[in-house]
Amino acid sequence: MTQISSLIGRIVGPIGVAMAPYHMYAIAIAPPEAMIYRAIHLSFALTLVLLLYPFAKAEDGSRRFVWIDVLWFAGATLALGHLFVNYDYFINRIIYIDDLKPLDAVAAVMLVVVVLDCTRRVIGWALPITAMVFMGHALFFTRVDPLTLLDQLYMTTEGIFGSTLGVSAAYVMVFVMFGSFMERTGTGRLFMDFALSLTGRSAGGPGKVAVVSSSLFGTISGSAVANVMVDGPITIPLMKRTGFSKAFAAGVESVASTGGQIMPPIMGAAAFVMAEFLAVPYAQVALWALIPSVLYYVACFGAVHFEAKRRGLLGLPPAEVPFLKLVLIERGHLFIPVAIILGGMFAGYSAPLCALAGTLACFPVALLRASSREGLSFRLIWEALEDGARNTLAVALACACAGLVIGSITLTGLGISFTNAIVGLAQNSLLLALLLTAVAGIILGMGMPTTPAYIVMVSLMVPAIIKLGVIEQAAHMFAFYFAILSAITPPVALAVYAAASLAKANIWDAGWSAVRIGAAGFIVPFMFVYEPALLFIGDPLTIIHASISAVIGCLALAAGLNGHLIRHAVLWERLALVAAALLLIKPGIYTDLAGLALIVLVYMVQRQRPPETAGISVKES
Repeated sequence: MTQISSLIGRIVGPIGVAMAPYHMYAIAIAPPEAMIYRAIHLSFALTLVLLLYPFAKAEDGSRRFVWIDVLWFAGATLALGHLFVNYDYFINRIIYIDDLKPLDAVAAVMLVVVVLDCTRRVIGWALPITAMVFMGHALFFTRVDPLTLLDQLYMTTEGIFGSTLGVSAAYVMVFVMFGSFMERTGTGRLFMDFALSLTGRSAGGPGKVAVVSSSLFGTISGSAVANVMVDGPITIPLMKRTGFSKAFAAGVESVASTGGQIMPPIMGAAAFVMAEFLAVPYAQVALWALIPSVLYYVACFGAVHFEAKRRGLLGLPPAEVPFLKLVLIERGHLFIPVAIILGGMFAGYSAPLCALAGTLACFPVALLRASSREGLSFRLIWEALEDGARNTLAVALACACAGLVIGSITLTGLGISFTNAIVGLAQNSLLLALLLTAVAGIILGMGMPTTPAYIVMVSLMVPAIIKLGVIEQAAHMFAFYFAILSAITPPVALAVYAAASLAKANIWDAGWSAVRIGAAGFIVPFMFVYEPALLFIGDPLTIIHASISAVIGCLALAAGLNGHLIRHAVLWERLALVAAALLLIKPGIYTDLAGLALIVLVYMVQRQRPPETAGISVKES
């Protein structure tokens, strides 16, 4: 067994490293035809999953191959090999008209089973069960013939090899690789020192550091849990030392890390899927997300500030806070790869090509100064390539499995039936339909990653709210947001679980703290549905007015929920601030004036009260 485990360890690295350059070549030089490209991407992913996530393990923890692993390897090889060898047959046959040959049917069944099981191994049961439910519905509750379903799922680009797997191959792989290269060249330390220098000395400084650093790191990681595990070991102990409770510290880190998926320029994988669905450049999706992501982080930042003021907490000692000028001099050049991506996208180049250019720039840029040059080696490049491949596996398998869902829904017309059911249930009430969609997004996101949760919502829920008058861009962004927010929503909140474990906090206390801190995140999607100007859709004056009122509203909501504006807020003041927030969030000049009047009233009343006792800074230790 030890020999097998050692052999696997020796071959996994080269396969992962080969996966990365292949995708680089496809993006830069010669991308193959869609179905071939996606099949090769899936071949790499299935091979690595079967090697890294065996069906069983020995008692000593080493990998132990059993007959099912060998069978799955054989099945995947048969199915994908059949496609590669007989590609002309695949593209020239008439879908649903030409009968499947016995080999086609066997290969289709094998690939479906392997994709389901490999997805389970990587991300758990939720998505495979969802896929099996939709395929079961197609087989047993409609008149779809089993061979027709297999035709849809395997022989076309409407199933496993659909556009979602194409997004994983063309977009996600290279952006994940970019994140891996950035981490290996020390950009994480840059982000942390940059955030410390900006906010470390202010009230509740470590909490604000978590917000700023997580927003920066989250844009290149695309994973809330990964973000928590990178930033949390540094920020959570600092927050606890400053005086924040364990639960609040965990809540701040989980909320800030989750927001990285909605923070341009580099968002979560689902953003690339959205660009594909809407047939727009990725830069356009990033532009739509800009103001909502700022509102999300303004509210999070405000929650930390008001909580710190309420508790009388100060910042870190000056000795523990680096100077911004020194940070930028020593490591500021590591921002160059991000600037390359931004500049390329604004110049009109494709997002994958820009990400590739940024990735290739990471190590040369790190060599520019001695402060970032230390420790760089060819071994580090090898590890970055290998990590990039490994970190893509969850998304690749999720996209392939989501193709089973989409293929089944498309074939049966279930999406249209579901849309009519939601419209009928909502009784033409847009607000009720939005609430149903939000709840569905949170429930779906509790059991599966953001990307498949978003894909399922687009298939089932989004058409309903579009039918009720929501513009298409806002409808997709609404689904995208709520698929993400499940990471901080109890009872299944993966980002909170990770942060609570680091903070040694009660999971439920941390979960409800996260909901309170991220409350604006649950309201922002409703804001841009009713006021598309927040997505940069509309005239400039409307966009500016809507943005300013929304920022003030988010800060008022944070003040009300955390019980502090300029003084400790009593109950009626907290209620007034929350009411002001809701009024400012709703578009309209009269509601904005009413909201501002409430904030001014609370401010004037609190100003008449004597200030609370000043807080104590963190002791130097």
